[in-house]
Amino acid sequence: MSELVRTAQVIAAEIRSIDAQTREIVLRSAIEIGKRLNEAKALVSHGEWGAWLEANVHYSYSTANNFMRIAEEYKDSQTLGNLSYSQAVALLGVPAEEREQFAAGVGAENLSTRELQQAIKEKKQLEKELKKIQQAAEKDRKAREELAERVSQLQIELADAKIAGDAEQAQKLQEALAEAQAKVKQLEKELRAKPIDVPAVVEKIPEEVEKELAELRKKVAQPGNETAIKFKVQFEALGSGFRDLLATLVEIQSADPDMHEKYRGAVLGLIGKMSETLR
Repeated sequence: MSELVRTAQVIAAEIRSIDAQTREIVLRSAIEIGKRLNEAKALVSHGEWGAWLEANVHYSYSTANNFMRIAEEYKDSQTLGNLSYSQAVALLGVPAEEREQFAAGVGAENLSTRELQQAIKEKKQLEKELKKIQQAAEKDRKAREELAERVSQLQIELADAKIAGDAEQAQKLQEALAEAQAKVKQLEKELRAKPIDVPAVVEKIPEEVEKELAELRKKVAQPGNETAIKFKVQFEALGSGFRDLLATLVEIQSADPDMHEKYRGAVLGLIGKMSETLR
């Protein structure tokens, strides 16, 4: 009976198998320790937890807290896979509802703990930037709506003053309307000059479309057209919604590239249908 030839590849396979088994044993042990720490904490008198840890298990607060959180947050999770204990602790920095998708997306088990911590840090930074973008977009949207409503109201009041023959009031309203329309133009100028600063955004409004939109904005800013004012409010809401949609697509892209492509295709399909309707 011939002996099994021990090659470097065979030895490497054995090492990987032992490593995977060790990771699972360590992590499963951490979960079991966490369960018992949670049980013990419920029995220890208030204010004595730190002293109990030091006297009985020699764990710091942070170590004990990591064990307990792992026991709670990974008890029904499929995220564990071949994660090491340190990787599992790092992933506690990701919300529970996002953890499995994030871990799969970045290939957590193949990253060093430092690389995984950096990926989590970048995720949080991107979310922070996206939140700022969404807040700025909402602020711009409200400002546009308020100005459009102001212009519309002034036009109605001006028309009433003219019908009533109140020249003095009509003059005041005409001046107020001119001021409001100037603010509208200024805001439009600022919005056109403001870049949509979203990291890794691939979907951008083509230059020729932006030019066409600019012309439409200019036309609907003309006084004396209530239908145009209504169109302006709806049109600006559409533009704001599109910017919000771009930001959401970026958020999806960082978490699930495949889903991002699916949603991106859906958006392109909708734009195509809208374009066909307008022909």
